Amino acid sequence: MDPNMKQLQEALVDIEIDAEQVLLARHQLVENDKVRNANREALTALRKKARTTKTSVPSPFEVIMKEMEGSSGKQLIKEICPTCGDNDPKEHTWLMFPGSDIFARVPFHVAHTVLDKDQERLDFDTKKLQSFVKEKSLVIAEKGALAGRFGPDTVKSFVNLSDIPKSAQEAGEFVQAPEVKYQLG
Repeated sequence: MDPNMKQLQEALVDIEIDAEQVLLARHQLVENDKVRNANREALTALRKKARTTKTSVPSPFEVIMKEMEGSSGKQLIKEICPTCGDNDPKEHTWLMFPGSDIFARVPFHVAHTVLDKDQERLDFDTKKLQSFVKEKSLVIAEKGALAGRFGPDTVKSFVNLSDIPKSAQEAGEFVQAPEVKYQLG
């Protein structure tokens, strides 16, 4: 076989392998998105059951100001879970474990904690897959496979896009909301 043909064949095989990896990553992104949506729906259902929303649980300051008048020998501060609210965290609810057909009756607090952790893991995996797709798309564009549609510079500009505003990146401001609030008891 001609060396130029052999080199062309190897280049096409490399591009095909990278394209296959991009397609598999996109398929995994769709699957992760389905699971994330199911988790989000389950967390919403648990919040409805507890009659709370993310913002309906009062802040510690509001509770302290309301309870200052009639405080007696009660416990000074009580933890409040943002999802459980005033709902009994030991109340049992049914939970189906991901990837299986096993149902378990677990405490309410445990159920939403498991779903929250799973949601965080899925968010992390999704971001990892998105960055992988961007990198592989850039590699494919640099090899010239997208030359008829997009130039490498266009693809590179898409790859370098980020969701975090530059002012927040430079200042290093990444604020996370507290997970547990406190209430006077």
